[in-house]
This record gives sequence, structure tokens and C-alpha cells, in this order.
Amino acid sequence: MNLGQVNIYRILHIENIPHVLANGVTNKDSPNANPNFIGIGDVSLIGNRNTRQVSVDNGNTFNTIETITLGHFTPFYFGVKMPMLYVIQQGGNFVEKANKPEDIIYVACSVQSIANSNTSYYFSDGHATDLLTTFYNKDKISELPQIVDWTAVKTSYWGGQENLNVKRKKQAEFLVSGDISAEFIVGYVCYNNSSKENMPVR
Repeated sequence: MNLGQVNIYRILHIENIPHVLANGVTNKDSPNANPNFIGIGDVSLIGNRNTRQVSVDNGNTFNTIETITLGHFTPFYFGVKMPMLYVIQQGGNFVEKANKPEDIIYVACSVQSIANSNTSYYFSDGHATDLLTTFYNKDKISELPQIVDWTAVKTSYWGGQENLNVKRKKQAEFLVSGDISAEFIVGYVCYNNSSKENMPVR
């Protein structure tokens, strides 16, 4: 796999898509942020990320390059079937309400296009709040296809204590500062044809 083949995915409610079409994927603190944004994530995790600081060391534990606050960035996954998806559909665990699968949309963006722009970004080899996770800056972007564990990202089973590290690596993230122009969007992933027909992209 090369960088040009890597896409990243942002989970959104279908009613947020018209704003995405007009403005791209906007950061929550942006002046272009959606005033009517419908959140579907874990509010406790989001609150934790707003103040959670992590060290960027590019794989060298003894050489912290900089410290960033997770909440300042918009997170993306490298895959579509994530542990959070089940919680979003079922509700509970600080997800305010259950969401129908038809109402959940993945916005897919090109990593190569973002890397070729002036956008500030970082990426991780696992879930951003896990202490075992390592963070990288753009100096390591060419190595991203080797750093991310694609077997873990694509696995359909991550249950049990024996798979905790698989679950961590499955949830590797790409963190983007500021807004992402709609030109970086390469497609949308939806649940079924009914959901596709309701997508306001035509």
C-alpha cells in the first residue's frame, strides 16, 4: 500500500452532510462550524479530548517533538467498521441516543491530498487516548502505510482481553487542524440503498 491509496473516514449524522457539501469538514471551533451540528459521539470521550494532551515523538519515546491537545483537532479513522460504530447505533456509554444505521454516514477524504496541502495534521498508531499509542507529525507521513496496522484496522473481531492491543491499533487516528476543504472528499459510505437515496449529494 502507498500513501495515495490511503483514505480516512469521519463518522457523521446524515443531516450534517448538506453543511459538509457547502463547507467541507469543519472543526468545531471554526467560524465555519455547523451551527446545527448533530453530534452522535460519546460526549464523555469528547469532553476528555478537549483537555487531553499527548506527546508527538515520531516513534522515539525519549525525544518528544511537541505536545498537542486532542480537542484542537478533528479526528478521522483509517477504517469504517469501528468499535464506536456499535455504540453510536445502540446508544449508551455517554452516547446521548441510539442512531439508525441509515442515518450514519462516513465521509472519506484523501490523505495524499491533505498531505500535499498546507493543512496541519498528525496521526497515531492506535486510539488517541490510550497510553500505549504513539503520535507522528508530517515528517513521517511517507511512512504512514507501514506505521498503521492494517490487519488490525480491517479486522472484524476485537473482543476479549487478548485482543486489547488489536482494538487499540484498530482505532488509529488521523488528526486534522482547522477545516478540510470539500475538494479533499473522495466519497461517502452509507448503510444501504435507502440511505444512499436520502444522501443530498446529487
